[in-house]
Amino acid sequence: MNIGLRRSGTARTGVSGRQLLVAQAALVGGLIAALIVKELPGIVREVRIYRMTGGLRAHRRYP
Repeated sequence: MNIGLRRSGTARTGVSGRQLLVAQAALVGGLIAALIVKELPGIVREVRIYRMTGGLRAHRRYP
């Protein structure tokens, strides 16, 4: 082992890699949840229109 590359006596400060990944996952999850909540009324409207037009069974009526 190369002694020149070893750290001796240094205290680690800051955030570990695992903590950083958890924080990033929480941030991305929060953004996705906010986007879904914001877009939910439009999604519900589109689903209602799709159901009114017949859905998958309406191939003959709506080309």
